[in-house]
Amino acid sequence: MARRAGIADLPLHNGRVPPWLAARMAKLGTVIAEAIILHYGRTEFLRRLANPFWFQSFGTVMGMDWHSSGITTSVIGALKRGLAPRQNELGLYVCGGRGSHSRSTPQELTAIGMRIGVDGAALARTSRLVAKIDSAALQDGFDLYLHGFVLAADGQWTVVQQGMNGGTHLARRYHWLSEGLTSFVDDPHAAIEGRSQGAIVNLADHRAAASRTAQVDMLADLGPDKIALEIAKLEGRTPAQGQLPYLVMPAHHDVRAEDIIGRRLHATLAAAADRGPTDFPQLLLTPGVGARTVQALAMVAEVVHGAPCRFADPARFSLAHGGKDRHPYPVPLKVYDETLRILKNAVQRAKLGRDEELGALQRLDDQARKLEGLVSGPSVDSFIANERARSPMLGGRSVFGWERDLVSLEPERAAAKAAPSSA
Repeated sequence: MARRAGIADLPLHNGRVPPWLAARMAKLGTVIAEAIILHYGRTEFLRRLANPFWFQSFGTVMGMDWHSSGITTSVIGALKRGLAPRQNELGLYVCGGRGSHSRSTPQELTAIGMRIGVDGAALARTSRLVAKIDSAALQDGFDLYLHGFVLAADGQWTVVQQGMNGGTHLARRYHWLSEGLTSFVDDPHAAIEGRSQGAIVNLADHRAAASRTAQVDMLADLGPDKIALEIAKLEGRTPAQGQLPYLVMPAHHDVRAEDIIGRRLHATLAAAADRGPTDFPQLLLTPGVGARTVQALAMVAEVVHGAPCRFADPARFSLAHGGKDRHPYPVPLKVYDETLRILKNAVQRAKLGRDEELGALQRLDDQARKLEGLVSGPSVDSFIANERARSPMLGGRSVFGWERDLVSLEPERAAAKAAPSSA
């Protein structure tokens, strides 16, 4: 059994993640994943990835463009690179990616299945089937170009794939989540016991191999429109699937006040000011960086611990580490690296049974929830303006270069604009 878990519509953007940010994203994405697994388990991390709002917030807090299609590629790529050396330890495997990497997903799954003892061939068929549904069974004008398959050692999985529509300049991301399945190994159940609730379909049984193959063939035989209608009838719904989480990001690139839930931003800032001196005294001794880093940690803590309803405004998480495109402001590398260092240390200590620092992060998130709606703070515009002013001091960097260099050029540019034309 598998279900579509959500959809996201995003402005289609070109460009690449610069190496200095890609390396940090891989590290931060990995340590956030590890913190979630430590607290809540692998299954919960898969559920988070299947939520389009959380997925967008996850990529945003790592410094990617807060609203663009590039988040999907960069998050899958960061997890694939970052988790690869730890995959056997964490029991989490990331396959596929963009373009040719997406087409190699079945082979990757087959190879992993042989290593860890799950039915890799069945997983490969699942990968192809999910891709077929979003590309052929439901034709909505988006051509798939990315397919990421995140597999847990117990056989559970999440699929995140994305298509583009060149005519509308939009990308659409589709999220899938396995459910009710503990393993893809043939015949995983010694027995099934419980009150009869109708027929049971067990596609993990070795006798169902023909049925699994037939499902793929059925797509070609019935055609996309008819099979989409038949699935809708069986599930007792309309094909629109309006009940799924549906994220629609705006076209504007800058972060605006209407993109952020102000009471949550103010609660995060107040929690950082309140818990920081108590839980991070050594950190606050770092001149010019400590207090700002606690603010970023509070937003990372929410990504680790927050409930699904708290990710309705992914733009808010761009205020943790900025964005590579200078929106809402350049990535403050001093803050980013300090956040990464603290979080890595907290996870390592927690694995040794010393969870003081990881507990401090959870208290940050708890405090923010308690303060929500009870405190006030700066407007979004003034907060962003202040961060831009501080950017050179905090190691601000974007795809345009170091902020300190760009700021030093501004007087020259202003003078050049003011000079009379010689033409």
